[in-house]
Amino acid sequence: MERLVTSNLKLGIIAGGQLGKMLIQEASKWDIITYVLDNDENCPAGKIASHFIKGNNLDFESVYQFGKLADVLTFEIENVNIDALKKLKSEGYRIVPDPEILELIQDKGLQKEFYKKNGIPTSAFKIYESETAVFNGIEKGEIKFPFVQKLRKGGYDGRGVAVINDKSDLNKILQGASVIEEKVEIVKEISAIVARNRKGEIKCFPVVEMLFDPKANLVDKLICPSSITIEQSEKAVTLASEIIELLNMEGLLAVEFFIDTKGEVIVNEVAPRPHNSGHHTIESIITSQFEQHLRAILNLPLGSTKLKLPSVMINILGAEGHEGAVIYEGLTESMAIDGVKIHLYGKKITKPYRKMGHVTILSSSLECALKKAEKVKQFIKVKSWKEDQ
Repeated sequence: MERLVTSNLKLGIIAGGQLGKMLIQEASKWDIITYVLDNDENCPAGKIASHFIKGNNLDFESVYQFGKLADVLTFEIENVNIDALKKLKSEGYRIVPDPEILELIQDKGLQKEFYKKNGIPTSAFKIYESETAVFNGIEKGEIKFPFVQKLRKGGYDGRGVAVINDKSDLNKILQGASVIEEKVEIVKEISAIVARNRKGEIKCFPVVEMLFDPKANLVDKLICPSSITIEQSEKAVTLASEIIELLNMEGLLAVEFFIDTKGEVIVNEVAPRPHNSGHHTIESIITSQFEQHLRAILNLPLGSTKLKLPSVMINILGAEGHEGAVIYEGLTESMAIDGVKIHLYGKKITKPYRKMGHVTILSSSLECALKKAEKVKQFIKVKSWKEDQ
């Protein structure tokens, strides 16, 4: 990307959430001109982008017209109008990752079939076109309890997923075309983020371990390095690298895995963009996931993924029972702890379990970082002005 050195490179980012914001923060170091498309004028990325364009990421015309403004077009969310991206590509515009890859990943059914076709270990599954078909499958004995239902399209951050343990959970069945997976007995959940540029260079970040909030079904705590075995870590890195190679993908791919009771490493799903499980890289890895994404999509040499310090990342989530103008508690107390790095996304309205920011805690040992993280969790609360008055 020779234009990079001229400071005239125009980078378009579809959707303006926190991922877009942190991507722009990295792009600004290279004096890249940034454009953001989002329906919300107050979105986190919109405030710091060179240019904000109001528009819907699912609307053909909004995405198509926006794409023509940029030299390179990328996205921070999978839910994008594919037809607009394909038209832009056919007209010679550069979209990374490629629209065909995004189309496959958008559809969890196509994702699972891709793993099966290529011998990638994943949970056993069947595809059903409607909730009626799911109920028929249960009646016929095709679907056995317990199982997990995932809507083929549109799900994120735990939405679009239903865990059905027995008949008493049947009221949770979701409407729409679905993937039905055998429920895996999970011991650990891990993530490996891998990058690839057009030259075919591949680099993977250290594997992280994810602990989830059972109510929000969101990452509560992320640990790097993970406590899994060397063999399991190497398996995850190998699989992530294999998947991005098979896709012939440029950019960043987050691969989420289960480790089952037998110690097997099983692919859950992937995301073709920066990911919540990579936020710690901003401080704890030589190259952050956001810089690496830029390097990959601009076909630059990939950066070092060497760990600087052990870290724990915790999400700052909106408190239960609070919705409205946001107020944060415990920031001062948290900042008094050595190694605490706080990131607030700039969302003005809090809602229960909404991602409002994250904190990375660095220390010379993981044990020490974990202890500090527990203190931070006790200190930081996200509430609303209305309830506090």
